[in-house]
Amino acid sequence: MHIHKTESEFLLQIFLQHFSLLRKHNKQNRLSMKGKENTPRKVTASQVAERAGVSKYMVSRAYTPGAYVSAEKRDLIRQAAEELGYRPNLLARSLSKQASHIVGVVVDDFQNQNLLIILNEVTGQLQRHGYSTMLLNVTDEDTVETALRQADQFQIDGIIFLGTSNMAERFASLLQELKHIPLVVLYRDSDLPQVKVVDTDNYRGGREVAGLLAGEGYSRIGYLAGPAPGLTRLDRQAGFRDGLADLGLNLSTVLKVGNYSQHQARILIRDYLAQTDPDQIVEALFCENDMLAIGAIDALKEARREIAIVGYDGVPAGDSYTYQLSSYRQPVEVLAREAVKSIADREMPIGKFMAPGELIVRRSHKRGWLHGNA
Repeated sequence: MHIHKTESEFLLQIFLQHFSLLRKHNKQNRLSMKGKENTPRKVTASQVAERAGVSKYMVSRAYTPGAYVSAEKRDLIRQAAEELGYRPNLLARSLSKQASHIVGVVVDDFQNQNLLIILNEVTGQLQRHGYSTMLLNVTDEDTVETALRQADQFQIDGIIFLGTSNMAERFASLLQELKHIPLVVLYRDSDLPQVKVVDTDNYRGGREVAGLLAGEGYSRIGYLAGPAPGLTRLDRQAGFRDGLADLGLNLSTVLKVGNYSQHQARILIRDYLAQTDPDQIVEALFCENDMLAIGAIDALKEARREIAIVGYDGVPAGDSYTYQLSSYRQPVEVLAREAVKSIADREMPIGKFMAPGELIVRRSHKRGWLHGNA
């Protein structure tokens, strides 16, 4: 028997089906909202203010260095913040104070071991002064402008330039366009306008190395230089040459490599030994930095030849038994502290800060050192 549903029965069936689907949908929504309620939300300054019974403005002052807040209210705010898990928004504060507490550190050569020592000290000093570091890698000259303009968008408080190449000229011209970013050139000298120079007294260091080698009785003395100087420079070679001249000696040979690479120095000295008359090979060589000196020693060991070697920087590898490198150590902590202070104190005059280094005497500058006779 075929049963025909009345119109009322058909409508009731449709209603019950729709009602069932609606209940299922609402249940899913409740479960979804429950999950969202359990999702942690960022605590705001307004919530801290309400919990502590103070104004939002007072909460902001409590987390602003130098701003006055009574000890009682500060304790209430800190307690409320700890209970709620509040952390101040430093980025928002930087926008209102027009100070980001971010400092750009420019690097263009990551092959130099001394760079890691410098970066460790500079970034540590910046953190102790309440700054964050933005590392700007400009190993490719085409990236200089892009890196600087991106950094400017973060309203950085200054730039510390650790570059070893002539990119400082391009950097300085871009900074002059932007006008408002202080520039500190660290570990190199410069005559650029509106730039603070923080450096070791390289000229003095060169003279001290000249005296060390002259004291060993060498007459054929050379210098191994890195990249050609531009608007930033090292005065080690000038001090070395003048120091030798004052002692009645000449700088007989200057060798050059394109960058401060241990590998390039090894290849250069290997070729120099192979292509030079033995009677004309230098007896002593002052290398512009320790990486070049270590590369030179590697070449001497391979060729079983001996030249007295002195480096510059004082990297830890120079103290190993393999190298026993005499070197001129730079005062890393002193220079990093001065560079950071120059950024923090906007009123500090533009000029030059030169600090003396320290001559580290080991064995590599002596006769017979490579064969254990020093």
